[in-house]
Amino acid sequence: TRHPLEMVIFQNEEGGVAGSRAMIGEVKEKDLALTSRSGKTIGDGITFIGGNAKRIAEARRNPGDIAAYLELHIEQGGILEETKTDIGIVQGIVGLFWWDVTIEGFANHAGTTPMNRRHDAMLAAARFTIMVNRVVTSTPGRQVGTVGRISALPGAPNVIPGKVVLSLELRDLDEAKVHALFDEITAEAKKIGKENGTTFSFAPTNVNHPAPTDPRMRAAIEKSARELGLTTRAMPSGAGHDAQEMARIGPAGMIFVPSAKGISHAPTEFSRPADIENGANVLLQALLRIDGELA
Repeated sequence: TRHPLEMVIFQNEEGGVAGSRAMIGEVKEKDLALTSRSGKTIGDGITFIGGNAKRIAEARRNPGDIAAYLELHIEQGGILEETKTDIGIVQGIVGLFWWDVTIEGFANHAGTTPMNRRHDAMLAAARFTIMVNRVVTSTPGRQVGTVGRISALPGAPNVIPGKVVLSLELRDLDEAKVHALFDEITAEAKKIGKENGTTFSFAPTNVNHPAPTDPRMRAAIEKSARELGLTTRAMPSGAGHDAQEMARIGPAGMIFVPSAKGISHAPTEFSRPADIENGANVLLQALLRIDGELA
């Protein structure tokens, strides 16, 4: 190759893409000092698996240091398998936005409070969850919305919940659409609150901005797959990947291969050896093509 070739295995993609964040200089001393539920710090964990937390800064790359970054991954969804498509060309990694939603009602005795005199935070939470699904699915596109965690207080069978805290997650490749969906959801939440005597508040807890892949990388992947006689489909990545961090310092591209039944993060996760071989061959050919095209 004309450019130096490096291969990297990132640790902890699922723990906040810590490896790639370290490589772009986003893991600071305060991050290494964070304590997990085990009582150990992140730095302790790095040492435990054989790393050297004190030398993380040496791995840092700056914008312009890499000519290109390519990543091969399973789709983690069922679209490629269902459409009998060989290769997914990732358009970008979707943005991920989290909020804690607090619903305040009034806790009271479940046996003595008539149904028409209740300010039931759990009922409001149920209506909110259904509403989120309606708002997200009624909008054209591939955006997703999820209520994934919920807790009710005081949490007793004979007490009307006076407070509920739940999570809201929205994802899409178009950040403006996420904000528009959130605005619609909050407006609908106010209506729910007015109807059953509850109040809603939203506190943002995490933001990962969308990370589009480089069009030159997408073109190289598409041409390489076509020359190998493979079918392709352009698609966003609904899950986070190290490529989203590496895209901040250089051109990034991603290749997907089919996942059996769309299953991921489970013992039954599986991709056929033939699909993995196809992905590896596209990765190789795209790498060689990009090496010849980029300065």
